[in-house]
Amino acid sequence: MDNLNSNTRQTIKVLLADDHQLFREGLKRILNMEEDIEVVGECGDGSQVLEACQQLFPEIVLMDINMPQLNGVDATAELRDALPEVKVIILSIHDDESYVFETLRKGATGYLLKDMEAESLVNAIRTVAEGNAFIHPKVTGKLIQQLRRMEYLSETGAIAEDSAIREAGVKFVAGDDNPLTRREAEVLRLMAEGRSNKMIGEHLFISEKTVKNHVSSILQKMDVDDRTQAVINAIKFGWVTL
Repeated sequence: MDNLNSNTRQTIKVLLADDHQLFREGLKRILNMEEDIEVVGECGDGSQVLEACQQLFPEIVLMDINMPQLNGVDATAELRDALPEVKVIILSIHDDESYVFETLRKGATGYLLKDMEAESLVNAIRTVAEGNAFIHPKVTGKLIQQLRRMEYLSETGAIAEDSAIREAGVKFVAGDDNPLTRREAEVLRLMAEGRSNKMIGEHLFISEKTVKNHVSSILQKMDVDDRTQAVINAIKFGWVTL
């Protein structure tokens, strides 16, 4: 690690929640090797997470999905309601997109697979600590495919009449907290399908430069750095739903 960066970066306090003690010990050993990360506590079940967070004040909880009394999904929802400032990164063996959608809806900011490399885990923690979302690359493609199967709704919430929009299968729900215009929502839908700026322009009959302006506006309004984060946050905020 770069010494200058490690000395200037604020320490990230992490709570581990997993019912396998050996796995927790391995995580703790890995994370405590980093000068900017501190494991402040451990839980063996989701039912213990809220109380632990109230006592230890972690910035991030690394949360297993499968725990015996209270699973990680429900524990995430409980934590979101009580302590929304605490960020949750799900650790899972499941790469099914339905798990990703459910955890994002419940308030998770990250979703990682347990077979990921230690370096990637550390980078994910730093990414989430900086206020960004992080989804394991293996499940990002499946997430986008699921988005393509969803119905698209107009800004008013009515199902769009345009056949191309219906065919795309993305549902976009507007609300008081949704800052996007209808055109930006259309661009976001096509971004979720993985289309380039040129392809989006051709589909909407607008110039590529106009598309770039819309994309920049979307990223700025959503306070994200790239397209994947924009799509992920749209799900998290409830603007995109199944």
